[in-house]
Amino acid sequence: MGLLVSFCWTVAFEGLEPVPVRVEVDISKGLPSFNLVGLPDTVVKESKERVRSALKNNGFTFPSNRVVVNLVPADLKKEGSHFDFPIALALLSALGELPNLSDWLIFGELSLNGELERTKGAILAASLAKDRGLRFLFPSKNLLEVSPVASGLSAYAVGNLSQAFAFLKGMLNLETVKPSFLEPLPFESEFDMSDVKGQAFAKRALEIGASGWHNIIMIGPPGSGKTMLSKILASLLPPMSEEEVVEVSKIYSLSGHLGDGLILQRPFRSPHHTISEVGLCGGGGSPRPGEITLAHRGVLFLDELPEFSRRSLEILRQPLEEGRVSLSRAGYSVNLPARFLLICAMNPCPCGFLGDPERECKCTPMAIRRYFSKLSGPLIDRIDLHVEVPRLKPNELVSDASSSKLETNEDVRRRVSKAWEIQKQRFSSPFKFNSMMTPQEIKKFCFLGKEERGFLRKAISDLGLTARAYSKVLKVARTIADLQDSSEIKVEHLAEALSFRLLDREETPWTTV
Repeated sequence: MGLLVSFCWTVAFEGLEPVPVRVEVDISKGLPSFNLVGLPDTVVKESKERVRSALKNNGFTFPSNRVVVNLVPADLKKEGSHFDFPIALALLSALGELPNLSDWLIFGELSLNGELERTKGAILAASLAKDRGLRFLFPSKNLLEVSPVASGLSAYAVGNLSQAFAFLKGMLNLETVKPSFLEPLPFESEFDMSDVKGQAFAKRALEIGASGWHNIIMIGPPGSGKTMLSKILASLLPPMSEEEVVEVSKIYSLSGHLGDGLILQRPFRSPHHTISEVGLCGGGGSPRPGEITLAHRGVLFLDELPEFSRRSLEILRQPLEEGRVSLSRAGYSVNLPARFLLICAMNPCPCGFLGDPERECKCTPMAIRRYFSKLSGPLIDRIDLHVEVPRLKPNELVSDASSSKLETNEDVRRRVSKAWEIQKQRFSSPFKFNSMMTPQEIKKFCFLGKEERGFLRKAISDLGLTARAYSKVLKVARTIADLQDSSEIKVEHLAEALSFRLLDREETPWTTV
């Protein structure tokens, strides 16, 4: 028969979903022992030593009885160091040192001297406490992360175990955390549109891509400005909404990439082409977010696209289509968000100089075909804008045109914001864009007149477009019309949209070798 039993609440994570966990402590007669049950991983098992040392170093006597800590539900794998704090406080409650903690969700990692460390996942734990109507006790080092979601939540931040004890004992008064939210910011790129010499076609593609959330691939020789243009794209997107800031910050918090506060700018992720499939798409022994999830609501830049493994590129097909990635392993099956704007860059051949008027290509036809064969048709079909980025001529590079006369990122972002407002009204959704239209929505919002239908029918026949490529053309044309504040899609809009289907053409410098 147990002498003393107590419990409080904490959290476990299934993907990005917080799951309530009841931390039960039973102290009973028997040989001195400290057992932890309920499917804990190695880090959670190590909590025993951190808790024991933290209690002793703060003047508490560790019980010389049989101590059992049970984490409920028992069939859910428990991971993370945030179990330290709830185990320590539930143990003190079981000893009669603290009152009942059954309406508290407690979260945090303890150091050996009882200090509370910054702990990943705090914003998700706070959200769960609010949903469950529980009071929330957490490390003060996570304050900037929790305060934006503190509205309607009784949350208290403490710095160490002694302070938490004094507060729960009624010996110390603490104010509830006050809600505070910093204003989201546009992405700050190291480059500006006004810095880009020439490349009007590529700059137009960036504006269209940002306006309708259309994926982009740029093809050109080394030094043509592909990387510079790609880094500009994120700064053309309007700032995130507060809802998006919280959503993205939850991802970064759980993955351990969150700094002192929330993520206020849209993410820009640029993984190296040697990245593993797990690093790109997520997974591993536990469902950790990969680069495509870290790019959620922002930009994913894949430089040297054909150098990525074929399997990694094929895995991109689901998130590009559905905005999520499904991870299934022996111990779990989860869906992670992955609604990113993809921009890719690649050379026209392995050496990079195919079709370059200044440099001779040294690649064999077989090498060029092998280079492009890494890009499957279904993947290319999911990329809306195909853009050739040629090397600038010397006279273009040394042009004396004043950058003050050129458009800046802010100038373009204003037009993009107007296009976003049109789409928000069209779809009655804050994050639904032309690129995401269903077949039914295409019929409704991409109506073509007789002249436009005839023009597009001939273009499809001449270019041999697939059904998916056809829908991409309509979606891009709808965005171009929105940028011109036109309710109707006209021939000029279709013609410009078709100019971005470079890889669908039967004759290109890369398909005629």
